[in-house]
Amino acid sequence: MTRPDLIIRDVRVVRPGGGEPVAADIAVTGGVVSEVGPGLAVPEGTEVHEGRGQLAFPGVVDAHQHWGIYNPLSDDTATESRACAQGGVTTSLTYMRTGQYYLNRGGPYSEVFPEVLAAAEGKSYVDYAFHLAPMQSSHIDEIPSLVRDHGVTSFKIFMFYGSHGLHGRSTDQSDFLMIPEGERYDIAHFEFVMRGIQAAREANPDIADQISLSLHCETAEIMTAYTRLVEEEGSLSGLEAYSASRPPHSEGLAVTIASYLAHETGLPTINLLHLSSAKAMEAAMLMAKTFPHVDFRREVTIGHLLADVTTADGIGGKVNPPLRPRADVEKLWDHLLAGDVSWVVSDHACCREEKKFGQQPDDVFSAKSGFGGTEYLLPGLVGEGRKRGLPMSTVAELVSTNPARRLGLPTKGDIAPGFDADIALVDPDRSFVVDPADSESTQEYTPFRGMEIGSTVETTFLRGQRIFDEGQVRGEPRGTYLHRPTGR
Repeated sequence: MTRPDLIIRDVRVVRPGGGEPVAADIAVTGGVVSEVGPGLAVPEGTEVHEGRGQLAFPGVVDAHQHWGIYNPLSDDTATESRACAQGGVTTSLTYMRTGQYYLNRGGPYSEVFPEVLAAAEGKSYVDYAFHLAPMQSSHIDEIPSLVRDHGVTSFKIFMFYGSHGLHGRSTDQSDFLMIPEGERYDIAHFEFVMRGIQAAREANPDIADQISLSLHCETAEIMTAYTRLVEEEGSLSGLEAYSASRPPHSEGLAVTIASYLAHETGLPTINLLHLSSAKAMEAAMLMAKTFPHVDFRREVTIGHLLADVTTADGIGGKVNPPLRPRADVEKLWDHLLAGDVSWVVSDHACCREEKKFGQQPDDVFSAKSGFGGTEYLLPGLVGEGRKRGLPMSTVAELVSTNPARRLGLPTKGDIAPGFDADIALVDPDRSFVVDPADSESTQEYTPFRGMEIGSTVETTFLRGQRIFDEGQVRGEPRGTYLHRPTGR
């Protein structure tokens, strides 16, 4: 038997599938878990890491991030992957599209995506992959080559972009999206995207279940009208105003439209992103009953679970869809505890202060949308989840196992022989108060400022290599691009 390179000793291993954490040691050989069990022998020359009874979670697969939206992709890859390591995240799945922000260019992905890969290469501290958004009709024709040549198996639609901008109303969407003259980014385009993805699934039956479409579900016309109403009425301000300007029924209506289109096009692998409200979840659950042949996955963010319009630290909490009132937060937790949520993500989008707040720091409608938070995903869910009776095995499923299985990462998401030795050690009894100065992200603020997070990530391993320990990111960037589906 090959001598292990590393033994992580005296931990409580958290695995998917139910059951309490199990006291054990973890042996790592060649970057892969080779044995899990109590009292493993330590051959001479094997490195030992003392776990001191901490919880050992599968490394987090943060299925929703945005590297390169407000900062150059190469910069975000280098800095925001450090925040990932700090939070026990070992795999980042980040969204990319053509148009303004990101690379600020249009054109075919055959030209754009190699630029994306080159910008990120050699800079990430964690493994990473990209979801891509077909923004123009020619992108649909590129889906088969993106799957085959680049291992991109997940795609995205931003349902509100047809007539609403990233941060608010817009009358110039063609320039914003940088799509060819005469094309429209609308419901018909969404239908054709679905048909293109389903055609790719049929052409690749061996990996069809890992080719999926994610949708940001908000309705542009509702948001545009309600933004005007909120501004004219004038009684609301800050995050309360922004939530009212993008009301929950806008989410519910978009979920319903997306679901019927999935039924119409025969596309069964649909991911409903960052559901933020009771009405959005109500629509999602209703659609699951209405179309049982569609394998819906329902995503919630840690921001929508931990913060609301009154507890978030100022308009830095502006995000799409918005943070909601406390009643919506509690309803999301009800659904999560009932097993209705498929995975929890950060929706990490580093937006630095000068860009976030601009020239009108008190005007929520002029502020940019999105904020970072991947470093709070695992500790936040463990801490708040324990208060609410959430089993730790379910935490592992929500932040690691479930997204890994859906999104083409079969070597991720568990601590068992044959899996990548991506492991996060968590002290569930050590809390901390959020101070953005302590974050590895370059974002100088956070809506979580002053919030007590109930657990702490102590150590993070990527394929058996320590990338975070004793409060510091360790070593050089060793994350790799994941051509999906990866092999076991």
